[in-house]
Amino acid sequence: MTATTDTFADAIGGLGDTEWDRLADGRFYSSALWLRQCAFLEPGSVSGGLHVETPGGGRAAIPVAAVTDEANPQLRWHDLLTARGLPAPEPGGLLIGQRRGYLAHLLTGEGTDRTEAAAAVLDAVRALRSPLHEDSKIARVAMYLTTEDVRALRAAGVRTAPVALSTDAWIGIPPGGYHAWLESLSAHRARRIRSEVRKFERAGYEVEHRTLADCWQDVARLLARSLLRYGRTVDVAPIAESFREQGELAGSRAEVVLCSRAGEPPVGFCLYYRCGDTVYLRALGFDHDQLVSAAEYFNLTYYTQVRLPGVRWLHAGTETAEGKALRGATLRPLWLLDLSEDSPLAGYDEEIREHNRAMLDRLRDSSPAISDALEYELWKPYC
Repeated sequence: MTATTDTFADAIGGLGDTEWDRLADGRFYSSALWLRQCAFLEPGSVSGGLHVETPGGGRAAIPVAAVTDEANPQLRWHDLLTARGLPAPEPGGLLIGQRRGYLAHLLTGEGTDRTEAAAAVLDAVRALRSPLHEDSKIARVAMYLTTEDVRALRAAGVRTAPVALSTDAWIGIPPGGYHAWLESLSAHRARRIRSEVRKFERAGYEVEHRTLADCWQDVARLLARSLLRYGRTVDVAPIAESFREQGELAGSRAEVVLCSRAGEPPVGFCLYYRCGDTVYLRALGFDHDQLVSAAEYFNLTYYTQVRLPGVRWLHAGTETAEGKALRGATLRPLWLLDLSEDSPLAGYDEEIREHNRAMLDRLRDSSPAISDALEYELWKPYC
């Protein structure tokens, strides 16, 4: 079984779910379940799983997708780099990473040397043929990598510098759960959160935990109402069908918390997945006309999830960094790394570092909360 011939056999390269998930090792966005959902729910590409054996007998893998015209603007590497004033590979090619969830990982088997694994994956990526492109000279771009994985791939021979894309927010929850989490925050922030919780409770909201398969119609309706709030009018039917399919594929793994007042339909939802001791926040929506300014967003998205038994991490993802930092998140960098042998970014290390430094400076200077939340040791190697 070779990486270049079996990668696109299915979403996880022809491996069984259990075998792939041993490599994923709790990284939800690289799990077999999530990658199968990406393949099923994201048309317009061919998803695959590249897996290799290392010279030392170890194993390594990474999700990939052959893409032509990527619909998601956050995955259009050409547009993102051009907007930053940097050279850019041509649109279309091989996306190294998955097409939903902005967090990609180099996966390694237990005991496998990471640099050796990265070298084997890099060789396989460069040899991989796309099922959507006749030309073998196409872009091969990894997106939303962690600093750890960038280091491994650079040590394995990648010549280009990584480009900072966004922050990735993680909220750590101490073993004591909700109350210990509040105690870990500053007194001012803890008072603010307690006040928001009291507002929510006084408003008479009831919280209900369901599976997506049981409430996909409410989820679709509320997401459509949220989009309308921000000027996007959408047809609810295809959104509902997408959530129905997602709920069917994920079963009990796709969980939803709904809020409503007694005898009334839900006015808000948060969709999430639990993987080990981590909750991954996926989607939320509100009927804003029915809200009563009771901190519904923060209660439904963060405070309810922090109370879940056994949870030690909330992965809150990209964007809205300040709101997450004010609730105890740390902010890690996510990177774009061009793995192409003839990358147009080669030789532009100083320009890339200048961009990365400028982004870090903007974040640091944007607010005290964000400045305190940045994990500087993960940013500085490439700034």
